[in-house]
Amino acid sequence: MEIPRMLDGRLKFRHLLLVEALSGQGSVVGAAAALHVTQPVVTRSLQDLERILGVTLYERGPRGIRPTEFGAAFTEYARSALAQMTQASRHLQEIADATRGHVVIGTHLAGSNLLLPRAIAHVKQGRPALRIVVREATPGALLEDLVAGKIDFVVGRLATVPPEGTTQQTLHAETIRVVARSGHPLAERTEIPLGELIAYPWVLPGVETALRAELEEFFHRNDVSLPPDRVETTAFLTIRQLLVETDTVATLPELIVASDPRLTALPIPLDLVGARVGITLAAGRRLSPASEAMIQSLVAVADSVQPRPARSG
Repeated sequence: MEIPRMLDGRLKFRHLLLVEALSGQGSVVGAAAALHVTQPVVTRSLQDLERILGVTLYERGPRGIRPTEFGAAFTEYARSALAQMTQASRHLQEIADATRGHVVIGTHLAGSNLLLPRAIAHVKQGRPALRIVVREATPGALLEDLVAGKIDFVVGRLATVPPEGTTQQTLHAETIRVVARSGHPLAERTEIPLGELIAYPWVLPGVETALRAELEEFFHRNDVSLPPDRVETTAFLTIRQLLVETDTVATLPELIVASDPRLTALPIPLDLVGARVGITLAAGRRLSPASEAMIQSLVAVADSVQPRPARSG
């Protein structure tokens, strides 16, 4: 029986690391730095890999390299294989010492305020030696890291349809509110026309987020333009400081508003804006014991952080 060329012994683990670095860095120089080798070593290794596979993986240009169709496909499989080997290594270590372990969690605004911190505190009661790394980024960046195996799962707002290669687990519903500081000029109003509201400074989520798209649709349905005076960010500490120190207005999950007495929800019904908070996992990837323990903790504390009705001005 003919042995597939990738299984005949010539393809090495270093080739997978090489492709991941080349595709991630976009240049031989960047890949060499990431791998801590010289540029000639990267070039020779790439030539060796292309001979093994019998295809051209990258197109060379004046601004670096770009994966060909073959390169893009092989990079996806290389990253998947590397992610599986990383998980296997950690899994074996955790079997050897069940009290320890290591879990890397990605999160964004909806998951980072109460749910994740309380779940971490909960799991640490029984596994104090468990090492937990939390990485905050945009949903798109977190998804890339999840697929590449750089994080174990994502806690935050769930997409309406799970992205390709992922599965989702709902933890609780999310209601979005228009928010200002408790002493804001609009805080005592019972009715606020949108035209008056957008005259204030705003913080909006970045254009790459689902919430931004929903808010733009909300303004469009109500024949109102986006606030001209606006900051775009999903960095919670920045949003909170702008809210409590200025007359800025923002949209935040109700859970955040209910937990901070300095903030109040304004009487603006955001119809059709809101979703679910939960866990996004890589489909088909076996979870380590540490990841399973962390997810069990998230499920256990999810009910305790269900938001009560937010204070309205």
